[in-house]
Amino acid sequence: MRLTRILFAATLLPALTFAQKKEVQEMQRDVLLMQDQVRSLQRTVDEKMAALTVLVQQTLDTANKANTAVALLERQLDDRMKGQEKSVAAPVAGLGSKVDALADEFRFVRETINEMNAKMSKMSTQLADVTQTVQTLQAPPPPPPDATGTGSGSSTPPPGVTADSLYRAALQDKSTSKYDLALAQFQDFLRWYDNTDLAPNAQFHIGDIHYSQGSYEKAIEAFNLQLEKYPENANKNADALFMKGRSLMQLGRRTDAATEYRTLIQKYPRTEPADKARAELKNMGLSATPPSTRKKR
Repeated sequence: MRLTRILFAATLLPALTFAQKKEVQEMQRDVLLMQDQVRSLQRTVDEKMAALTVLVQQTLDTANKANTAVALLERQLDDRMKGQEKSVAAPVAGLGSKVDALADEFRFVRETINEMNAKMSKMSTQLADVTQTVQTLQAPPPPPPDATGTGSGSSTPPPGVTADSLYRAALQDKSTSKYDLALAQFQDFLRWYDNTDLAPNAQFHIGDIHYSQGSYEKAIEAFNLQLEKYPENANKNADALFMKGRSLMQLGRRTDAATEYRTLIQKYPRTEPADKARAELKNMGLSATPPSTRKKR
């Protein structure tokens, strides 16, 4: 029985040994195969990592190049914008200067037109005076007042004495330096024809006659009366203000004269009397603007 077991074991041992050897070989083959797969996978990973590294480096290079290009583009754009700004700013500034110059020229033209209109109005008044003087020289003088007392001091004019004939006669006597006679005639004119268009002119001539006779106080009173009675008559009021200033200068009232000249310049700046007033103030060493209203710098 024991011998049988020994024989059975001896018979079974080679088979077991062969089976184990085969199993070991298979395991070794599997290990070798696995190692080969690991090496292959490692190579693949290495290749992928190398390719990925190259791609990342290329991406970084591309990004750097793009940043450089953007920076260069920004500089170029900035330079162009500055150049455009300079090229546009100069014409715009020049255009602004031209507009200002045109505005000044337009203002000068407007002031010149206003001044010409004032001078034409002045010349029209003077022409009317000259025309009336010529007509007076060509027409006979008015008849003298009769013995009934009608004449100077009367509230009604003598027969045949009209406003036009009396005014022309007064102008004629003034032009020939017959101041007393002309003064009486202008006074009669205002007494009888105070509501006519020539009344302001007659009042001015009264003041002018007093000035010519050296009666400066009376001249000032006459000019003040004209300014009070006929405030809307710009032409003769400008003359009255100027002559009032001259009368005050003759009396040594320098400050009062400067005040009248400045009032004239302020109220009637574009008239010939205003230009004369500026010249008078300049000769006096004074400004046309009162010190209290002069702008502070």
